Amino acid sequence: MRPPPFLTRALGSALGHRSLHRQLLLWLLLPQLVLWMAAAFVTYNVAERYASRGIDASLLQATRSLARQVKPMSDGLFIDFPRAAQDIIEADPDDRVYYMVSTPPGKFILGNRQLPLPPGAETPRLGEPVFYDAKLDAVRIRLAALFLPIGEKGSNQVLLVQIARSQASRDELAKSILLDTVLPLSALIALMTMIVWAGIRAGLAPLARLRALVEDRAPNDLAPLQLEAAPQEVRSLARALNDLLAAVQESVAAQRRFISNAAHQLRTPLAGLKSQAEIALQTNRDPELAARLQRVHEGAVRSAHLVNQLLTLTRAEPEAAAALPRSTVDLRALVVALVAECVPRALAAGIDLGVDEAGDDTQSGRVNILVMGHELLLREAVFNLVDNAIRYAGRGTEVTVSVRAEGGHAIVEVADNGPGLSAEQREAVFGRFVRATHEGTGCGLGLAIVREIAERHRGQVSLQPNQPQGLRARLDLPLQT
Repeated sequence: MRPPPFLTRALGSALGHRSLHRQLLLWLLLPQLVLWMAAAFVTYNVAERYASRGIDASLLQATRSLARQVKPMSDGLFIDFPRAAQDIIEADPDDRVYYMVSTPPGKFILGNRQLPLPPGAETPRLGEPVFYDAKLDAVRIRLAALFLPIGEKGSNQVLLVQIARSQASRDELAKSILLDTVLPLSALIALMTMIVWAGIRAGLAPLARLRALVEDRAPNDLAPLQLEAAPQEVRSLARALNDLLAAVQESVAAQRRFISNAAHQLRTPLAGLKSQAEIALQTNRDPELAARLQRVHEGAVRSAHLVNQLLTLTRAEPEAAAALPRSTVDLRALVVALVAECVPRALAAGIDLGVDEAGDDTQSGRVNILVMGHELLLREAVFNLVDNAIRYAGRGTEVTVSVRAEGGHAIVEVADNGPGLSAEQREAVFGRFVRATHEGTGCGLGLAIVREIAERHRGQVSLQPNQPQGLRARLDLPLQT
């Protein structure tokens, strides 16, 4: 009979949220635990049975010895049971021994009157010992009974000899056997558990490596997974993931090619539109038409900037960046040259742009700050940081660019004393086509390009508040080793 659907869903959900290591360990250890308990139960019963056999043998021997002390005579029974022998039998207070001699029915001769009769006392089997359990004064006892004929031949007189012993010794012996058996068995179970756990970890190690390969990847890294030495099941999973990554890569590549081709196709007409607008502005004498032409020119400039940013973003993608040549780049020289090129534009915007020479590492004698990467992309990243500061810091502000080596990293910082950004905006502006303000002619791609280039060079970029006012953009790249 199949379980109800709701129970199947509940069990599937419960197992789905549990670690695979724990599930396998649970399914392997539960049978071991059940077998351990069954082994302990069987061991205790076997130990109890063998202990009972030993006690029964001693009780039977004592019963026969006591029976030999009762000798029939012509006028009765002669009992040769001295007080010293009685004291020896009753000497151990922790393991009491009881005895009784009687001639059934109901004729007590010697010992303890309270010992219960054995089963089948109505039809006794002469000379055959009977062993049974009973209670005497709330104490569990084990008894041996022996029926013997007395009197002349042919008479029906029977002598009943009973010896009883408390079961404390039997229980103690059974527990000792159980402990001597279960303790080594428990140690073996513990050792087997560790071996099973090690085997599970070794068996699932390919899954852990696959997870590490996926977790350590950048979000846009679509290269196929390499797990040739893994078991067949993991290789099948890796192939399925590689097929999915290949499909996604093909889709992204098609989208990237479309953007690149569209941007290339737009550059020429936009450049022509910009030139025609500039010529028209120079030859026009109508103020109203000049205002319209100025708006056309601004739109053309902004569109051309957007096209250039899209092309740069396309070059910063993983596949395009991998095709670019990597070389040793002097980051300090690059920053100084770039800032010098941007000074005229900064002056036109009313901004004081400069390089912080105090960032030079003069103590160690290092002049150059060398990183391994694509010089074109690194130049574009620094340019976008400086360009953003010039665009949005505002007239009358200062923009300071510094570059230094710190703890195995090259740090480029662009600090301004403009209006700055809130904490939420400082993270949001790294998204594509996200702008913190509608002022200026930006298109919302500059910081997205900087982050893309930083990730291609195993670095990172962040925005921090500049004290006492403004914004500080920080580009962190690993130094060449």
